[in-house]
Amino acid sequence: MAKLVGLRKAATLLMGLDAITAMELLKSRPPEEVEEIALLLAQVDAAGTRDVKEEDKVAKEFCDILKSKHIQRFSIKKFLNEMLANVLGSNKAEDIKTKILNTTLQKDPFIDIRAATTDELVLALKGQHSQSIAAVLGELSTQKSQEVLELLDEETRSKTVFRMTTLENLRPEMKRRIAEMISERLKEFKGEILPEDQTQTLRRLAMVLGGMKTQMRDKLLEDVCEKDEEIGKMVRNLMITWDDITTIADRSLQECLRSVDAGKMAIALFDADADVIEKIRSNISERAASMLDEEISLMQEPLEDEILEARDEIVTPLREANEAGTLRIEKQ
Repeated sequence: MAKLVGLRKAATLLMGLDAITAMELLKSRPPEEVEEIALLLAQVDAAGTRDVKEEDKVAKEFCDILKSKHIQRFSIKKFLNEMLANVLGSNKAEDIKTKILNTTLQKDPFIDIRAATTDELVLALKGQHSQSIAAVLGELSTQKSQEVLELLDEETRSKTVFRMTTLENLRPEMKRRIAEMISERLKEFKGEILPEDQTQTLRRLAMVLGGMKTQMRDKLLEDVCEKDEEIGKMVRNLMITWDDITTIADRSLQECLRSVDAGKMAIALFDADADVIEKIRSNISERAASMLDEEISLMQEPLEDEILEARDEIVTPLREANEAGTLRIEKQ
């Protein structure tokens, strides 16, 4: 360690090691040096600026054995949560972690927000101004930002996206106040998850009923329809969905696809999953496949509603066969 130039280089070295080796190296260092290194590591973790190439370069300088591709890389969070206690003792480790938390929050007020789950974020952002939501999403990874946006209501989603086009105009002090407010709200929703969508609930019920004997299934569905006809219809339809096509036995699928127009099939297959496309194509005749290809070559990009309507037209005969008890499902 003494041969390495500067604490930053030492911190970079630790990120290229496994946690046990890192702990052994730190045991010989003064507590104040360990504290400085821990702070550097926390700052790198908060900023997301970890440079693997630099880690490899420093590791190679330190020891040839670290060239092995099988060595497990150092986990910053595990180091901060577990290794400090082993090196410095639990009391000193807690003091350092408190200092680290305060320092990183000063440097990056969104650190707790980035660590929150998608569900926690959606719950915390509910009812907030679109400017605040936009500021938060602008600090998240692309994937998590997309996940949160998809779970917002349509009006909020539209306003938030517009606000995200002008985030560069948001003053730093305003961003910090937003971060503090949302971080505080997140404490209320720690560990909570969003309530299940009604479609998911009814789909699960549909799968349960679908596995029962036809007579008993139909009787239970009739009971549901008597209480709520719309719900009963949704449950019946959810017994077989577009995504279930890959589970339908070939013979059953072939019989149902015979009645589907090539034009509708072309629209239904637009942007569909590869396994669904393959399943359908492998269960239509060469002539039907040729007609399908011709329709696809002439087709303009369909609207989302047109795609859903076409897919429903393909699934309808499958649902009818299922209700009649003639549909066969492949064993999974």
